[in-house]
Amino acid sequence: MLTVAPESGAGCQEGAIRHWSRAAIVGTLDVDMSTSVPMPLGGDPPGASSGPRVVHAAGSGTSGARAGTSAVAVGVAAAVEVESLSKHYGEVEAVKAVSFSVLTGEVFAFLGPNGAGKSTTIKMLCTLARPTAGRASVAGFDVERQPKAVRRHIGLVFQDQTLDDQLTAEENLRFHAVLYGVSHEQVAERIDRVLRLVALQDRRADLVSTFSGGMARRLEIARGMLHTPAVLFLDEPTVGLDPQTRALMWDDVLRMRDEEGVTIFLTTHYMDEAENADRIAIIDYGSIVALDTPDALKRQVGSDTVELVTADDAAAGARLASAGFQVSSGGDGLVVFAENGESQVARLVETAGVAVRNVHVHRPTLDDVFLHYTGRQIRETPADRSVGRSMRARMARRR
Repeated sequence: MLTVAPESGAGCQEGAIRHWSRAAIVGTLDVDMSTSVPMPLGGDPPGASSGPRVVHAAGSGTSGARAGTSAVAVGVAAAVEVESLSKHYGEVEAVKAVSFSVLTGEVFAFLGPNGAGKSTTIKMLCTLARPTAGRASVAGFDVERQPKAVRRHIGLVFQDQTLDDQLTAEENLRFHAVLYGVSHEQVAERIDRVLRLVALQDRRADLVSTFSGGMARRLEIARGMLHTPAVLFLDEPTVGLDPQTRALMWDDVLRMRDEEGVTIFLTTHYMDEAENADRIAIIDYGSIVALDTPDALKRQVGSDTVELVTADDAAAGARLASAGFQVSSGGDGLVVFAENGESQVARLVETAGVAVRNVHVHRPTLDDVFLHYTGRQIRETPADRSVGRSMRARMARRR
């Protein structure tokens, strides 16, 4: 019988796995995982109740969910609840009393520029950082009072790869199963299922060192789903991947949500990826500055713009203004602000009264939304510097 006793707490898996030889991992294939095995997650604190598992309300939904984005009904219960959550590093307020909730079965995107407090918030939700004030619960468990229970009910895919590339795909998953105490009877079935969900079932016996970056990323997502978490946290899941691999990975993630009922909480800098979310929260300078569906956020930014290039812009602009349109002069023509710009094109061309050489309709994008709420300045905040110094100091102490 192998003894599994990696150090408890954050980052145990990526640290512990490096100390295992390949032969030792192979030896776990026949271990009875239903027996008591020391795990990094541990048991519940004394008196802690077993929190509610994620349950989807039949036929329920949310006004925030966009048509066509989800094949699974979004539950009315909250998978993540945050109330006045704050985190201070000395005098620096990295997160300032943020409050929001994520519904069961929802794909929730958490966006923000560098140093906005995004990573710090996620660390608190994943029990990797202790809040200074406020409260938060994940899958029904309090992140401060029941951190071990929270860890058992979440999956976490880090931005940096944490797989052991000298193990096969299946061996990486079996090691994860040992750490999370997945019962022996369920291991094979769960491995088969998650590999199928990410379309890697044919590569289960191959070393991870032979995988492309996209395949390794998909395997990490499968690993995060192996123990059937209620909430899956994805930290920049597609950074560095090509567009085709990103699209395939998102197919995998949404299939997992639909088939497993998992709640997805992700961070990303790709605005096109955020379009997959049911709702988006934007954090800046430690505060939530916007939270709504993608379409609603776009509407908040402003109307569509219709760019017209005509034979006589001055005359066309005067006629359009007299007809009640909001018109401004652009670099090479006129810019007309209008609701549902595409449906207004025929009327605008007729009202202009002169030959129209070119028409272009622009609808607000999530890039416009992001820049509207966070500005265009590239900045390093005091929180960045403080957290960076703190991380470097901890790493130096470990060495």
